[in-house]
Amino acid sequence: MHEEISISVEQTSDAKVLIISVAARLAGMHPQTLRQYDRLGLVQPGRAGGGGRRYSERDVALLREVQKLSQEEGVNLAGIKRIIGLEQLVGDLQQRLAELEHELSEAYTRIAHMESPYGGRDLVRQERPSTALVVWRPRRASDR
Repeated sequence: MHEEISISVEQTSDAKVLIISVAARLAGMHPQTLRQYDRLGLVQPGRAGGGGRRYSERDVALLREVQKLSQEEGVNLAGIKRIIGLEQLVGDLQQRLAELEHELSEAYTRIAHMESPYGGRDLVRQERPSTALVVWRPRRASDR
C-alpha cells in the first residue's frame, strides 16, 4: 500500500523538518541517493542535533527537479549542480535588483523633497527622456 503525497512548489517551506526517509519517499528516491546528492552539494539539508539530515519541502522540490533534469533531460550531475548554482545566482540578483530599485525610488523622493520649496511636487521622474523642445521668451511690457 503506497500513499501518494505531493507538495506544491508555490507553497513550499524552508523549514528543515523532514527526516531523510520521509524526504526520499516524497522525492521518489532512495535515501542513499539523497546522501550522495548531499555529498555532491546538489541539495544541502540541515542537520539535527545528532547529525541526522533534515530536509525542507523546498529541498524535496529541488530533489524532484534534479531527478527530472537527470532522467528526462539527460543532464549529468555536474551540469545539474551548475544549473542549480546559476538559478540561485539569478534569484539572488533579481532580489538585489528589486532592493536597488526600491532604494532608487526612495532616493528620487528624498531629492524631490530637498530640492523643491513645494514639497517635491514640481520634480517629476520620467521613465523615458523627453525629446520635447520648449522655447521660452521673456514677456514684453506690451504683452502684460
